[in-house]
Amino acid sequence: MVKVRLDKWLWAARFFKNRALAKTAIDTGKIHIDGQKAKPSRMVEATNTLTIRQGDVEKTVRIITACEHRRGAPEAQLLYEETESSIEAREKKPAEQRAFHGSTPASTRPNKKQRRQIHRFIKI
Repeated sequence: MVKVRLDKWLWAARFFKNRALAKTAIDTGKIHIDGQKAKPSRMVEATNTLTIRQGDVEKTVRIITACEHRRGAPEAQLLYEETESSIEAREKKPAEQRAFHGSTPASTRPNKKQRRQIHRFIKI
């Protein structure tokens, strides 16, 4: 079993552009290994499950291969497998956001006529 540092694996799997960003995400608690908070130097192997939160998106991936070398995107996608529940939740979230934003009216500034009506109403 090959073991690799967590920050190197996240960089090699192309979740982050560089190791410094991966380290920052780990230090701020956005990465969990098997449900526990991790450290950048933690060694990961093919049996681990990671929870990665990037912005509003949360992914749960299972490590297939531990690799510390960064390669092309097609090869990087072979290093992990996203769980079915994670895929469903990720695809469901944009639909919920669209529904929420579609139901709220867009706030616009009042035009000149509406401002005059507001001022008349306030003076009375």
